[in-house]
Amino acid sequence: MASALPIPLRAAFGYSLNPMTQAKLTLAEIHAAADRIAGAVVRTPTMYSQTLSKITGANIWLKFENLQFTAAYKERGALNALLQLSAEQRERGVIAASAGNHSQGLSYHGTRLGVPVTIVMPRTTPVVKVMQTEAVGGNVVLEGETFDDAQAHARQLEQEMGLTFVHPFDDPHVAAGQGTAALELFEDAPELDCIVTPIGGGGLISGMATVAKQMDPPVEVIGVEAKLFPSSYNAFKGEDLPCGGDTLAEGIAVKQPGKFTQAIINQLVDDIVLVDERHLEEAVSLLLQIEKTVVEGAGAAGLAAILSNPERYKGKNIGLVLCGGNIDTRLLANVLLRDLARSGRLARLQITLQDRPGALFRVMREFDAHNVNIIEIYHQRIFTNLPAKGLITDIECEARDRQQLEALVKSLSDKGYHVSQVELN
Repeated sequence: MASALPIPLRAAFGYSLNPMTQAKLTLAEIHAAADRIAGAVVRTPTMYSQTLSKITGANIWLKFENLQFTAAYKERGALNALLQLSAEQRERGVIAASAGNHSQGLSYHGTRLGVPVTIVMPRTTPVVKVMQTEAVGGNVVLEGETFDDAQAHARQLEQEMGLTFVHPFDDPHVAAGQGTAALELFEDAPELDCIVTPIGGGGLISGMATVAKQMDPPVEVIGVEAKLFPSSYNAFKGEDLPCGGDTLAEGIAVKQPGKFTQAIINQLVDDIVLVDERHLEEAVSLLLQIEKTVVEGAGAAGLAAILSNPERYKGKNIGLVLCGGNIDTRLLANVLLRDLARSGRLARLQITLQDRPGALFRVMREFDAHNVNIIEIYHQRIFTNLPAKGLITDIECEARDRQQLEALVKSLSDKGYHVSQVELN
């Protein structure tokens, strides 16, 4: 792999860098970052997935960055930035605005190196994220109702306290650190001809694309964003799609990409695609069921992109970085149950009955005959448009597969029952 020539990004892209950064992002910088952080972050495994390859029609390699100590790749960039601070900067400490994986990575390695770390989060941040950051040594300051409020306060504290601001993504040192994941990926799977990588602010894909385009031959780079937050997509394609909403991929729910990182993306990334919530949920569920690994929505975005358009990737050798595994357990449970519902293994059937003795018993016999397990039953006599002698029964049930469920519904319909199924988007 040949080293790229240094490119002064300040001149090339008109971006004013802060004092702790160098105005370039090259393969040499990423190699230097790898040497710098070696032994302090996990050298995560890359594994070929036979089952996902069979499902998608592509050849899928997975890099398990969810196995880092803080369960996310963000440690790489945070540590690389920390290790390039001056002695005075280390003593004064660093500050960041983040309610995500950057806060934990920076806090963990800052504490390990003896560097005070302050993290500003919005007051709306879930308590569990505050506790996780504090558990690895970060000093959390809650300010404002939005991330923009928190970031403005962090910048204010930076000036007042003489701290060094470590941006979650828009920093060459951070991007170079993230790119070390690509060095390991291509070392373990040199046959790759495509990487499909999540984009939030752009730090990960900037570093990975810098490595990918120095391969011989250059590797195709596809970026992925949640359809609800197409910020980098808009900048890349000159679109103006709205940004906002509740996405499972909160780790890449960024309304404004970085100036530095977007310049790298525009130069090196081949395309950016958008994925909807259904495919994000399916990807998270598949990774848990097949690979037995917990991945957050952002970390599953690459697989979601392939699931949403398998023909585009058919036959390609694709590398996916599972960039994080920090997902709320209750949310994960909901995702898994929703996936079971979409696959036909869980269902909620609404059945109209006459309010007579034995009516429900006769329905139960049909469930028994088709070996479909009943989980819960809800009777509704009052709040219904039916006559007074009618009732609606909602039955949540579990089947072996969609075919078994459909056979039950057909049998009930053939016997004169009106049956409808509650569908998910």
